[in-house]
Amino acid sequence: MKTFASRLFCIVLLLAPVASAQDVIALYPGLAPGSVQESYPEKAYFSKVWNTDVVTNVTRPTLMVFKPSPELKINTAVVICPGGGFMALSIASEGTDVAKYLAARGVTAFVLKYRVAHTGDDATQEFGPLYADRAKFNETMKSVEPLAAADGLAAVAYVRQHAAEWGISPDRVGIIGFSAGGAVTAEVALHYKPEGRPAFVAPIYGGALSKDAPVPADAPPMFIAAATDDSLGLAPESIALWEKWTSAHKSVELHMYAKGGHGFGMRAQNIPTDHWIDRFADWLQLQGFLNQ
Repeated sequence: MKTFASRLFCIVLLLAPVASAQDVIALYPGLAPGSVQESYPEKAYFSKVWNTDVVTNVTRPTLMVFKPSPELKINTAVVICPGGGFMALSIASEGTDVAKYLAARGVTAFVLKYRVAHTGDDATQEFGPLYADRAKFNETMKSVEPLAAADGLAAVAYVRQHAAEWGISPDRVGIIGFSAGGAVTAEVALHYKPEGRPAFVAPIYGGALSKDAPVPADAPPMFIAAATDDSLGLAPESIALWEKWTSAHKSVELHMYAKGGHGFGMRAQNIPTDHWIDRFADWLQLQGFLNQ
């Protein structure tokens, strides 16, 4: 009995710093700007194609809040944008798993479910054939991408506006995103308004949708991670963002791994990309965002 109690106490101690999603907040009070009323429901399921949990058919953007334990809490926050080709959201390995890692380090994390394209029974099965025809894919996504980017901008502005409610500083709210979510993150980095300026940005194996947009005069520091063997061929997009920031004489850190593929997120592959999130934490520490 004593052994069981000891084990239970240890488990509680281990889980205490790792927040669970305690609130789900609607990003907009009603219909999202630019959207029309849709009748199809949002869908969540495990994708055998991508081997992870996904969410599809998002029409009403939300923020899932992951609060750190009080003894660890600092006044930094981050909006997390999962990837999924604007057709789905890889909600676990590029969303909630990232949120739990950061919450364990005192950061209040907000997983953003942004708007994605309307898909059928399994968006992850639809993605491959559509993406293979890049012209058709780009044509299909051109109406969706601006909505997703708008949600990213709105999410940072929302968290900043309501910062006092979570005991965070509005000037310490950053954004990180993966793949399509990385593109959303890059768009936020390029197009924010003063009330929605992110304190830091981290596009992970993503790239900017607005290739010719200038770097803002007060651009935030940027962290980038990607793999050379990215199966979607997006490694050059990350390098282009690094060059864009360095050319503007802005702070940027790039980690280009030799191996990792696309969508490594929080997946364990027993290769160096398993530890990119630790390098991100090191970078946040260097920038002063993991200090109280």
